[in-house]
Order: sequence, then C-alpha cells, then structure tokens
Amino acid sequence: MERTPPSMQALFDQLGLPSDADSIRRFIAEHGPLPNTVRLHEAPFWNEVQAKFLRDAFLDDADWIETVDTLNAQLHEQPSSGLQRRRA
Repeated sequence: MERTPPSMQALFDQLGLPSDADSIRRFIAEHGPLPNTVRLHEAPFWNEVQAKFLRDAFLDDADWIETVDTLNAQLHEQPSSGLQRRRA
C-alpha cells in the first residue's frame, strides 16, 4: 500500500512552527537561500530538537523524507527573478 507523505503543514506542526501557508512561505523567504554547503539540519535557525528530527528523517528514510526533502530544496533554491533581471 502506497502512503501519502505528510504535508508541509504537518511538518511545520511537527517542528513546532506556525504552519499556515503564509507562515510557511514567510519562513522559507526569511531563512533561504541556504548555501549549498549547509545541510538542512545544520542550518543555524533550528533548535536542537528540530535539527535532530530533520537529520533523523534523512538517516532513517522516514515517512517524513519526501516532505523534508521538499523543504530542503525550497530553502536551498536561489531566487531566479534577480538573475533574469541582471541578464536583460
């Protein structure tokens, strides 16, 4: 049986963070982009419990992995709008 990964809202709830759509967008905008050399769980804005949860999700290939991977990608994404303007 295939399981649906937890939602981003559920992940933010698990991390003890505001989990409405606006809060999630704001969190990603305020904390990203992370340098490619910084692993998600090593980012300075997590507390010890949050960092452990994120690290364990990767190490254990937990049910959370797809959602954590999505958050990881979003926090490492470079804004593209600035690049487009510079080229024009």
